[in-house]
Amino acid sequence: MLKGLSGEVETEIATTVIETMKKVSQPGSNDIKRISVMKKGMTNQSFLIFCKDKKYIMRIPGVGTDLIINRKEEAAVYWAICNKGICDNIVYINPENGYKITEYLENARTCNPLNRNDVKKCMEKLRQVHKMKLQVEHEFDIYKKIDLYESFLSEKGFSSKYKDYKQTKESIFELQRYINKYSEEKILTHIDAVSDNFLFVKDGKGVEEIRLIDWEYAGMQDPHVDIAMFGIYSMYNRRQMEGLIQEYFQGNCPDYVKTKIYCYIAACGLLWSNWCEYKSSLGVTFGEYALCQYQYAKEYYNVVKNELVKEG
Repeated sequence: MLKGLSGEVETEIATTVIETMKKVSQPGSNDIKRISVMKKGMTNQSFLIFCKDKKYIMRIPGVGTDLIINRKEEAAVYWAICNKGICDNIVYINPENGYKITEYLENARTCNPLNRNDVKKCMEKLRQVHKMKLQVEHEFDIYKKIDLYESFLSEKGFSSKYKDYKQTKESIFELQRYINKYSEEKILTHIDAVSDNFLFVKDGKGVEEIRLIDWEYAGMQDPHVDIAMFGIYSMYNRRQMEGLIQEYFQGNCPDYVKTKIYCYIAACGLLWSNWCEYKSSLGVTFGEYALCQYQYAKEYYNVVKNELVKEG
C-alpha cells in the first residue's frame, strides 16, 4: 500500500494513477495529495484523485473487460458527445487500455429509480439525447452480444447454470422478427442507461441539470433499448415498467412500441444474464441482480406472447 497518499489503494494502482495524471495536468511531486477508492463497479474500478486543489475520477477497467468493451469505439462515442452538455467532462481517455479521467462533479447524486420525479427528469434527459440523433460508426447488436458472452463462457469450459437456458435462448431469438419489424431509426444509444448513470448536479447558478455518464457500451441501436435497460437494472415489476414507458412517451406510447420494448426487456435480460455468467466465471458475482436478469428474459417473452394474442 502507498501510505499517506492513497490510503487503501495498492501501490501498483497508485503508481498507475499518478503516471496517467501526468498526461493531464503535469503534477509535481506534491501536487497529488490523495488517491482513494471511490467505487468498485460492475465493470470497472474508480478512484478519486485530489490534485492541485481539484478533484478527478479515474476509471481503470476491471477483470475480463478487455473482451467485452472495445475501447476505440468507446473513445469515438465520447468524441461524438463532447461539448454537448450530455455527460461529465472527460479530460483524458486512452483508446488502447481504457483508462479514463473525468472532472469530479461536486454534490452529484444518482437517480433514485423509486422516486417518480427523478425518473421523470431522467426520461426527459434521455429523450433530449435521443432527439440529437448522434452517429458513430459502430453498432451494438444485442443478439450478437448474447452469442459473444456465451462464447466467452464456453471458452473457459463453462456452460450456463440454468437448465432451461437453451429453450430460453431460442424463445428470445424468436423475438427478433417483431423487433426487426418495428425497430426505430438507429442512432447513438447509451445501452447502459441505468439509474446509476444519471447524475443530478447543479451548475454555477445553482440550476439542477442531469449528466448521463459511462458510455462504454454505447453504439448505434434503436433508442428504445435504453428504456428497457433502465427498467431491468432497477429491477422494476410490470407496473413500474408500464410507468417508465409512459414517462418516456409522456403518456402516448403506441401499443406496438410498448410490445417492442417488452421484447427488448426480454432480450436485454438474457444479454446481461450471459454477461453476469461470464463475469462469474472470472470470480465476480452479482447475486440477485444476475438471477433477475434471467427471469426478465423468461417473463417478458411470455408477456410479449400474450400481447401478440391481444393484437390478433
